[in-house]
Amino acid sequence: MPIEEGASSPKHLNSSELLKKIDKLREKNIGKHVPLPQLVVVGDQSSGKSSLLASLTKIPFPRDIELCTRYATQITSRRENDRSVEISIILAVDASAEHRAKVQGYKRTLRGTEDFRLEFPTILQEVDVCMGIRSDLSSKEGSVFSKDVLRIELCGPEEGYLTVIDSYIADARTVILAVLPSNVDLATQEILKLAKDYDENGERTLGVLTKPDLVIEQSAKAALCSLVLGHKRPLTLGYYLVRNQGADKNTSFDGEEGERMFDSQPWSSLPRDRIGIQALRERLGELLSEVTEREFPELRKDIKNQIDTCHQDLDRLGPARQTEQEQRAFLSGIARQFQILARAARDAHYTENEAFAESDLRLLTHIVNFSDSSTFRAKAHLYSFDCPTSDAADNDQADNGTNNKPHGKSQSDKWGPRWKANMHAQPTAEDRFCLAQNSSETWKSLDPSNFPELEPIVSRLEGPEDPKGDIKAWIEVLYSNSRGLDLGTFGNNIFCNAFKEHAGKWEAMTREHVSNVIMVVHRFLSTALGKICGSKQLYNKIWSSILDELLKRYEMAMSQALFLLSVERNRRPYTLNNYFNQTLQKLRSARVAQALEDNAMVDSDTWTTGSAKIVDLNAVKKTVSDQANVEHITGEIHDILWSYYQVARERFVDNVHMQAIEHCLLTGPESPLEVFSQEWVINLEPEELAAIAGESQATKARRTGLKQKMEDLKSALQTLKF
Repeated sequence: MPIEEGASSPKHLNSSELLKKIDKLREKNIGKHVPLPQLVVVGDQSSGKSSLLASLTKIPFPRDIELCTRYATQITSRRENDRSVEISIILAVDASAEHRAKVQGYKRTLRGTEDFRLEFPTILQEVDVCMGIRSDLSSKEGSVFSKDVLRIELCGPEEGYLTVIDSYIADARTVILAVLPSNVDLATQEILKLAKDYDENGERTLGVLTKPDLVIEQSAKAALCSLVLGHKRPLTLGYYLVRNQGADKNTSFDGEEGERMFDSQPWSSLPRDRIGIQALRERLGELLSEVTEREFPELRKDIKNQIDTCHQDLDRLGPARQTEQEQRAFLSGIARQFQILARAARDAHYTENEAFAESDLRLLTHIVNFSDSSTFRAKAHLYSFDCPTSDAADNDQADNGTNNKPHGKSQSDKWGPRWKANMHAQPTAEDRFCLAQNSSETWKSLDPSNFPELEPIVSRLEGPEDPKGDIKAWIEVLYSNSRGLDLGTFGNNIFCNAFKEHAGKWEAMTREHVSNVIMVVHRFLSTALGKICGSKQLYNKIWSSILDELLKRYEMAMSQALFLLSVERNRRPYTLNNYFNQTLQKLRSARVAQALEDNAMVDSDTWTTGSAKIVDLNAVKKTVSDQANVEHITGEIHDILWSYYQVARERFVDNVHMQAIEHCLLTGPESPLEVFSQEWVINLEPEELAAIAGESQATKARRTGLKQKMEDLKSALQTLKF
């Protein structure tokens, strides 16, 4: 959670106290996270950096031209009553545990500057070994450079408050000390170009002109004076002219003798506060104080922002998952969220979660949309039925693929409305989950090739053929090939074969419908799990762990649908549903009505008003008596097949929906939606749990780094409170 900034203001603190606080932050490595006010010495090779540092800090830095600094050095001077020099190493943020253990304990404390001056070369060698830097550049052991920082703190009654670091110039709170040798053309000095890259307006770059004693020509001296006076290449902070001792001279902590040259022309004409080490040292102290006071409020704000960022980064990583308890709690939480989303999708409660804005997560809607087509009703039978046309039969013919020639109305009009009401007394399964083809757009999104892991289970039908015509000819052939010694009737085996063959397209269409639902469920599970996990790596681990069980449950759903199909097609046709008998009797009544209609004559010479239809009973008798036995049996088989087909189809589609779809795939205890659950997490073995929910080494390292960073930042913020 964000840490509130204290109400106190740093205004009551003097510059030395502020600088002490900044140095405490630097000791905590806060400079790696937020820019700290600092002075940085930069310059080209042999520009006099080491000599300048030695003169400013009175530390005898090596000035051999063959030596170069291979790590950053932080030099801090503090005014204290007792003289001392403390040397330590500030570890790099990304230091390994092994390197941290080796370096962290290094510390040297010396009494007075004389001891320090004598031991400093030895100390540098110790630091090189401790940091793992090669002593011999031709050797392959060790590293050439180090990210660690050598920290030297000088304390004494005559020391000022100053911190100089010989690296890092990109930070906005850094004052750049650009070291420029006077005996070299400034146009060739890369350091000015580098400083301009990071300080385009020159507002925080201070030029330090070294080695003026090596300049002989008067024109060159005049050019140097122009720089110091701000007439050429102006910098906001200006230029300072100092003289450093060469490598062949003994180091002295008193530079007064060396700076007597500034008493002669043309140097004596320059402002005294722009020449000499002492003037530079005083100006640097002022600059550091100014930068610190100016940037102090923003520094606290930056630290607070970094703490907030750490919180956000840790939140994105989720809770720690290093112990078994942490891993089980974490994975259980993921499973709980997943189940909430799955149940809402199954019940179409889409307002409960913003994730349902994504179409693939609207599970129930996609399944229900399959009922928009009437393909199963229109094309699932092999032949179109041939039923008499009347108000009684028209309604069902329209829905069931009957094929008849138009006829006039008959007396059956009187019970036609009752027929219609009875036909729809039961809600049809097609209105809910019709075994249907979907729209072309959805077909593409449910292409089995998009789900290769489902290939052994799902299938695709390229569109069923339309029912054939002349059903009675087919029945007649079937009867002729299967008849036995039946007197005026037909055997049950004939009807069994007729129904099985007539429902021959059911299997392919059933497989396709269940396949579509399986793919919708599979797509939902994958999308929902990805939403909940957030991490692709975690998603892959969970998905690979549950995939085999998902496939097993999909197979169970398909097997249940095929079992229901086998019961309908391969068992003896039978029903206790009174709807079958009602349908058959009404169909027979319709045929009688059709026969009467066909033999009716219009008689206009009746005593009643208008005309009437008269039926010749002899003609009716002749029609019936002229009907051959095969024709009669064929008609009976047709009518019974048609009546039973209505019941069987309704029953089958209902059963497929309730058992294979609703129970096996959506709401049952063995539904794929129930695989990834808290119970599943509880039953995981510790090894399996660690493999799924355990953190990777990269995540562990990042979490540890963020926690350490947050701890450092909170400590820094506490340091800045007064």
